[in-house]
Amino acid sequence: MSSHDTRQAPVILVIGPGSIGRLVAFHLQYHHVSTPPGNTQAEVRLLGRRTLPSHQHLIDPEGKRRSIGITTLSDPNTAARDVTLVHVTTKAYATDAAFSAIAPFLPADTPVVLWQNGMRVQRPLTRSWGGPVLCASTTEGAYIHDDHQVIHAGRGNTVIGHLDGQHQALAEQIATTLTHAGLPATAVEDMEVRLWHKLIVNAAINPLVAQYRIRNGQLRDRPFSTMVEATLNELIQLMVALDIPAPQPDDPESWRRLVWQVISNTANNRASMLQDVLAGRPTEYDAILGPLREAAIEQGIATPWLNQLWQQWHFS
Repeated sequence: MSSHDTRQAPVILVIGPGSIGRLVAFHLQYHHVSTPPGNTQAEVRLLGRRTLPSHQHLIDPEGKRRSIGITTLSDPNTAARDVTLVHVTTKAYATDAAFSAIAPFLPADTPVVLWQNGMRVQRPLTRSWGGPVLCASTTEGAYIHDDHQVIHAGRGNTVIGHLDGQHQALAEQIATTLTHAGLPATAVEDMEVRLWHKLIVNAAINPLVAQYRIRNGQLRDRPFSTMVEATLNELIQLMVALDIPAPQPDDPESWRRLVWQVISNTANNRASMLQDVLAGRPTEYDAILGPLREAAIEQGIATPWLNQLWQQWHFS
């Protein structure tokens, strides 16, 4: 995948053993192990701040339990050896530190895929890293059961691409690999627009379900439904001002339909921000709400409800 690679089988490194990180690593490694001899599927490593058990289990959405051995590491130097592709699946607030720890050990042309929510890290890392930087946005649902097991709660789709539409062949190659491994993915040329779409969904859902500790589907009930609508009223106005294409171009109301459809499709899910609250971890409130607030200030658009949401989390 990069010009320095001379190995027969590529080595994929997944940084961040959270729910999405383990989901991606598990599927890629499971596909690697189940591939017939002679085929060159990627070997996978999982890097975290501490070493997880090497025997990992996954419960799929149908309740089937699968187990596999996977290389889990905590030393960046060891993890980086012979790596040909890096998936960074840490939370947005931890991404800079996690990538800075391993960057000195990676060849400068190593491709990187960023899986973060929000819009905080994607553009800065795209500018600063010498190799291709792609972004991924997924609707796969997963949560951690314990150090040994991750639950794949709901199947979804992933889009991958460069913020400026570059490196399309690489995006297609990575999307194909993920699809073959059981995580359907598509390469896209409008990745920045896709990130805005995901950001609107996250902003309308995550802060509310995390604050009230409810599942996504409960947002359809009062008083939560009126809170979602208050968020959307401000966000739609902002997207129009920023000239961000709606999910259905020339139809601003399609933003609203997108969000309510996601709420319906993920009714039984615990959103990532709620998972963080329940686990006592920091949340991604600033990566999700911060860029929207700042864009509104730049555009001179009043967003009192959005400001209130941000302040509730910022001062909590």
